[in-house]
Amino acid sequence: MKHNSLKVIFMGTPDFSVAALQNLIGHPSIDVVAVYTQPARPAGRGQQLKPSPVQMVADAHQIPVYTPKSLKRDPEAVAVFQNLNADIAVVAAYGLILPLSVLEAPKYGCLNIHASLLPRWRGAAPIQRAIEAGDKMSGVTIMQMAEGLDTGDMLLKESVDITPTMTAQMLHDALSTMGARMIVTVLEDILAGNPLSPEIQDESLTCYAAMLRKEEGLIIWSDSAAAIDLKIRAFTPWPGCYTLNSEGKRIKILSGTIGAGTSPKDAGTILSTDGDIACGNGIYRVQLLQPENSKAMDFKSALNGKKVAIGDKFA
Repeated sequence: MKHNSLKVIFMGTPDFSVAALQNLIGHPSIDVVAVYTQPARPAGRGQQLKPSPVQMVADAHQIPVYTPKSLKRDPEAVAVFQNLNADIAVVAAYGLILPLSVLEAPKYGCLNIHASLLPRWRGAAPIQRAIEAGDKMSGVTIMQMAEGLDTGDMLLKESVDITPTMTAQMLHDALSTMGARMIVTVLEDILAGNPLSPEIQDESLTCYAAMLRKEEGLIIWSDSAAAIDLKIRAFTPWPGCYTLNSEGKRIKILSGTIGAGTSPKDAGTILSTDGDIACGNGIYRVQLLQPENSKAMDFKSALNGKKVAIGDKFA
């Protein structure tokens, strides 16, 4: 127990949440009294139960971990949360809906680290949807949680440019680090008795980041090269993008860039040894791909190995 500290419950699950938890644990005036995370999931070939990245950090620091399957339908789990008598809860990609009985339990309520510039991209996949849509900017919003989906008042926002080569993984890592720093700023202001003034979200600017589905990864070559480039970067590393060859076999497209010029050939046609593919508008140059039952390789290696051929058409 840290003396004269802010008692914090941390609620998070994936890698995105880890940096924030580590920052809170390392702060001299913040006492992380409990961690809530999703239950361990089967992983790997052996399907062994694997704890979440957040739980692994909590376990390493001997912080009590709670893994309820639901807080909305489990009054006992809610009572346990309330009895922790926390000053505040910090939520970062936790993955469970929090009922009002949880949101109102801590003295200062619950704060969320959200990976977008709210009210744009409320919802489950803000990082990927921002890149897919061609946004030039993303960021992190620290918000006071309310009952609606990412509807609460905003306390702090910071932005970052989405560069022309940035993937979802790269943006994820940048926003994870940014959010971890920002939440400490907000909590230090509360500790100092100078909490930030909340800003109400403008509902007219709202858009929603729908959860990603695996089947969205299929590349539609009749789309523009620019749209295909955005999609591949947005879906790296998950769910990933893929195409089908003339035999119907799946080929993952791991990376590439917008090529030069246009082509009169049908969309999906392989045009050159450099990996140029005809699109509905423009040309996309595939750099790295992974044929079915093969390892990742550059385009020329795929040509040499007869995995693809000039003139072939991707479906």
